[in-house]
Amino acid sequence: MIHTTSRVLASDLRAHLGQTVTVSGWANALRLQRKMQFVILRDHSGMVQVTHKRDGGPLEAILESLTPESALRITGHVVDAAQVKLGGLEIVPVTVEVLNLAETPLPIDENTGPEHRLDWRFLDVRKRTTAQLVFTAQTTLEQGLREYAMQNGCTEMHTPKLMGTASESGAEVFKLGYFDRSAYLAQSPQFYKQMAVAAGIDRVFEIGPVFRAEPSFTSRHATEFTGVDVELSWIDEVEDVMAFEEQMLAHAIAKVAEVHDEAIREVFGVEVVVPEAPFPRITMAEARDILRAGGWDPEGLKEDLDPEGERAIAAHMKKLTGHEFVFITHYPASIRPFYHMRPADRPDLTLSFDLLWKGLEITTGAQREHRSDVLLKQAEEKSMNTEPMRDYMNIFRFGCPPHGGLGAGLGRILMVMLGLDSIREAAFLFRGPNRLTP
Repeated sequence: MIHTTSRVLASDLRAHLGQTVTVSGWANALRLQRKMQFVILRDHSGMVQVTHKRDGGPLEAILESLTPESALRITGHVVDAAQVKLGGLEIVPVTVEVLNLAETPLPIDENTGPEHRLDWRFLDVRKRTTAQLVFTAQTTLEQGLREYAMQNGCTEMHTPKLMGTASESGAEVFKLGYFDRSAYLAQSPQFYKQMAVAAGIDRVFEIGPVFRAEPSFTSRHATEFTGVDVELSWIDEVEDVMAFEEQMLAHAIAKVAEVHDEAIREVFGVEVVVPEAPFPRITMAEARDILRAGGWDPEGLKEDLDPEGERAIAAHMKKLTGHEFVFITHYPASIRPFYHMRPADRPDLTLSFDLLWKGLEITTGAQREHRSDVLLKQAEEKSMNTEPMRDYMNIFRFGCPPHGGLGAGLGRILMVMLGLDSIREAAFLFRGPNRLTP
């Protein structure tokens, strides 16, 4: 069959009233009545009603044979139909081409639970505009993050995800066979982005996969996710990194609001609030005091904030400042990696931070220790064997500039921004301890 007309999207049909057009999409619903046949055709932009009066001809037989979710190409006349809810118009078909007849029944419907929906994720995403909007918004969010990073002197890097030694602490890494030896999947591009600033690449930016072998079954953990990483050299203090991040997020969120504000409000029922910089800051010690006064951690044993503590401190700061974001700073050295810099007068603390958005941790960052002797001492203190990390330790022996950076989870940012219940909904194909398919 020769197609003389190019495809028109459902959302653009109003501009083609009185014309003959070709639409392509899926059979969203079929109403095959005694005198009339109605097909609701759905494409990624919306839906349109196709209306055919039974006449015993070939079109009637084709429409009668259709199943829900069949892929169709329909050419027909666009006519005004005030009674039709879908845009007040309909298509009267001339030709109907069945490109792929869907099997019946479908494996999922609107009552299917989230786990089984993940088994049929392509159908789940196809049938739900909410799911599709996640990825449209993600595209704009990434564009905004990249745009800010590039406008502010960052070079985008793609660092290896295969490593010869376990990165960072050595915990929570996936080990795999690599020819005649073992390799590990990178938990973070941390060492490589530090290597890049030591290579004289002034500011580094990466959006890429991150792997964590954590057997966590929460709504915010995944074993593979997309990380947003930044490393800035020649900084004066950790404050420089926080200032960069709050401006970058404000820029990217503003972009999402500008493009998708209406759709997000309609589909998710949430308002995208563009944050104002600076974000509030509070030290870990202050946060613990405030929380303990409210009855959190009555034994006084917790060094770190648990999810309940993060939610409570964020709510407290929101009440105090009206801000959805808060930086928690100066975490104890005992719970932070050896490469975080420590203040000269407080070696028990680190020049580090976490960023919470509506009570969910979306970022960890710090000024790094760039002096070779201090770094060695801090690694020894944590009883670490630096021999397997020789390549990393070498970075600091030959004029490494002061630097700092951050790592954020793209899925977590989306999750909070769109009010999603779980990180599973923020990924196209989720990976968790029990899920390696589809």
